[in-house]
Amino acid sequence: MKTKPENDTDLRIKINRETARLPWSELQKHFAQGNVVYVSPELDLVDVAVRISHDDKDSISRWMAEGKVAKVSDVQAATWAAANSEVWASVVSPFVLVQPEKTKLH
Repeated sequence: MKTKPENDTDLRIKINRETARLPWSELQKHFAQGNVVYVSPELDLVDVAVRISHDDKDSISRWMAEGKVAKVSDVQAATWAAANSEVWASVVSPFVLVQPEKTKLH
């Protein structure tokens, strides 16, 4: 029986350990290849990575329709490059999922 994404603790731990903050400049090569996917700060990056790994089409389609998961746009890439931004990144081959840092509410 296949493990459901929400119960795949081993994969969740593996992805969490492999998630890191990176300068956007290190991801531009992957962006040029069309492999970088934006994940809204509203979502949990590790959860999205797990669901993509499990090919959870329902969740992914819903997030895409809501604009919470999408290919990184040229405007986003240019903005991050100009600001020397760092993003959280997680690899789910062939994709690199990126998420801007969540802003702190004061």
